[in-house]
Parts: sequence; structure tokens; C-alpha cells
Amino acid sequence: MLGGYQSMRVSAEDLMSLAAERGSTPMQVGAVLTFDAGLDPVLVAAAFRRRITAVPRLRQCLVSLPWGCGRPIWVDDTDFDLDRHFGVVQCPAPSGEGAVLAVAADLLLARLPRDRPLWAARLVTDTGHGGAALIIVFHHVLADGIGGLAVLASLVDGAAEVVDAGFPHRRPALPTLAVEALATRLRSVGRWPAMLRRLAGGAVQLRPALHLRAARCSLNTPTGPRRRLGAVRVDLARVRRAAHAQQATVSDAAITAIAAALHGLLAARGEQVERFVISVPFSTRRQTSASDLGNHSGIIPLRVLAVGDPVRRLTAVAETTRAAKQAQRGASTALLSPLFRLLAVVGLYRLFIDRQRMVHTFVTNLRGPQDRLTFLHEPISAITPLTSATGNVTVCFAVLSYAGSLTVTVNADPDTCPDWAELRDAVSEELRVLTASTVW
Repeated sequence: MLGGYQSMRVSAEDLMSLAAERGSTPMQVGAVLTFDAGLDPVLVAAAFRRRITAVPRLRQCLVSLPWGCGRPIWVDDTDFDLDRHFGVVQCPAPSGEGAVLAVAADLLLARLPRDRPLWAARLVTDTGHGGAALIIVFHHVLADGIGGLAVLASLVDGAAEVVDAGFPHRRPALPTLAVEALATRLRSVGRWPAMLRRLAGGAVQLRPALHLRAARCSLNTPTGPRRRLGAVRVDLARVRRAAHAQQATVSDAAITAIAAALHGLLAARGEQVERFVISVPFSTRRQTSASDLGNHSGIIPLRVLAVGDPVRRLTAVAETTRAAKQAQRGASTALLSPLFRLLAVVGLYRLFIDRQRMVHTFVTNLRGPQDRLTFLHEPISAITPLTSATGNVTVCFAVLSYAGSLTVTVNADPDTCPDWAELRDAVSEELRVLTASTVW
């Protein structure tokens, strides 16, 4: 069946992730799972071998096709070897979360080889007080944030194990793919009205960035190959109550606090910026499964006030995000994907992102599991989200709620943002101020 091959192809959103690979760092994301007890490396490897069969992408390679055969496809890796993806490292001195995040940063920046499935995992032992950490990193083309949570759900305890007796499946023949690609193009003709509406929706979503340039400041400077990670954790219930009191979301509260922290960072540098343009991804789906990954989201630039009464700023952010969510979800990709791919083809993408003035930073927000998960019967005490940014965005943020805690990860280039640790502490303080200022 020709239609069966369509699910193997990358989407327009996936192609945008591939185009962005030409920046200073790879487009890779992931998470750090923290355990208060140690884990046996042999048992962890055995668990991966059993459980990754439920996630087809973890044993598939991305293959480009000749002209006329359509977009790249995912095919089973006939030489799949878990040892090429999973490893064990001892936590460097002096151990603790900072040392674990340093290991995570190194893994996040190590470009995943394209001749094998696009993921890697490291078990970090001796993290302090008998603990351990499991770091999982994958290329953004493999999954977006919602997809990443689906991958995690398939790897933890309680997930149904799948036996795939047919692995590796036969790669489809090129003539078959060419016919399927042609059929897809012909069917797309009938979708032109919907595509035009999507383009119009994307123009509406991107209008703030197109008409209001981000103020010049030191947050936007071409970045290098190094990154540092810092994490902030606060009580989720307290943030949620403060946000809901203003008809806002937890994401709105995080964005409000991050904007204020950025204002304070620049003020300490002698710069005055009162409004920041923050790029926020909005998923086109609420949830997904491990068999339906890839990217299904768009980005919306939000212009956020960073000074004044915290409650009023939170209310303003909530109004802005509510209006943005009423637009067609993911429509911005209809405009950005072909633009980024064209720039990549002609060799101008790196030049563009190193000089862009559309956004100051990126903030990714995910609603994670509300109940505590376990792996090999050991509770996962914390999940730290990992995201990436490139070009001239010197610092970005990932926000994740999990089991009563809200984690904000700061990802910064230490050469262009040497005061990233102060920024991390400022985010924590701004969240405290925001929740203390809100009456519920």
C-alpha cells in the first residue's frame, strides 16, 4: 500500500529542524532523569534493549532519497547495536547536579552520527549521596517535546513491552517511493485552499516578529560551540495557584518571570531593555504515541513587558498567549519551513540566524507527568528538560512540570553569556516574587 510509506517520511516541521542543523550547535534535545538511589548499568542496558522495541524511531535511521522520490524517510537500522547509543560514565568531581548537567551539556553538543538512529543515552553513576542520573538526548527531527514525553513513557516502568519479530523491516524500493511521492503531490493540489489559509494564519502569528524588531542588546550575539546548563525548581502548586488567580497558565508565569530575569541581567550589564520578544512553540497536538513522533508544532513570537507590577505583567502575558492560541496551531511553520530550507540550500542560513533580530530568546514549555515515575522500580525524583538554541540567541529556556515540581532549565553560551548562573538565580527569585505578589 503506497499510503503506508507516507508515515515513514519526515514532515515540513521536521525539515525545518534539519535546516537549523547548520548553526553553531546541533539541534538536539532531551532530558535528565534523576534518581536518589544508584542503578545497575547491566540492568539499565537490558531494560533499554527490551523497551526500545516499543519506539520504532529508536532503531531507525533517517535516509535521504534521490530527486523525485520525495522527502527523507525513516528505515530500520540493519546494524543496530545498543552499545553505539548507550554508555556509562562516572560523575565528575565534585558530583552533584552541576556536575551531572555538565555531562548532559557535553552529550547535548555531541553531534549524533547520521548513519545510525539519532539518539544517545548515558547513565551517570555516583552523582552524590548514592544517586544516579540517566541522560537521554535525541535529534529534534526525531521528536518534538510532546513526542519526547511519549518516548519517555515507553521507557519507564509500566509501559507495555512490544516484541517486533519482523525487525529489521525491508526498505521500500525507490520506484515505489517515487510513485508514492507523485501521488502525494497530486493529492496536495486539492488542499491548496487549506494551505493558503494556513499561510495566512502563519502570517498572523508571525506579525509581531515581522513588524516589531527585537531591541538590540547583548542577548543577541553570534554564539560558539560551548554551552552551560543550570536548573531552577519551584513548587508547582504554588505557581499554578498564582497563575490561575489571574486566568493565566503555568507557562505564562514562567515566561513572565524569565522576562523580568532577563531585564535584570541586562541592567547589570548597563543595558536597558523593557520588552523582550520571546519565541514560544505551540504544539498542534495535545498528546501522541511512540509510534507517531516527529514535529507537529509552530512558533509564536510574544512581546513581553519585563518591568512594572508582576501581576499586571502576568495578566498581559496571559492575554497575549490566549490570543495566539486562537490562531491556527502550527501555522507559522507553513511560512518558516520553506524560508529556512531555502536559506540552507543557498548557504545563507547560518548568516541569517547569526544576525536575526526577530527574537531575543526561546522558551519551551511542557506539561510532564503529574505522578512520579519509576525506572527499574527506582523513583525518578526529578526530570530536567534539555533544549537547544543556536545562531545569535545566547541563552534559551526549557520549562517542565513533573510530579508537583516546576523545573526551568537555562541553556547558555558561557562565552557570550558568562553571567548565566546569575540569570538562573534571577529566574528563581522572579518566580518567588511573582507567586508572593499574587493574591489567590
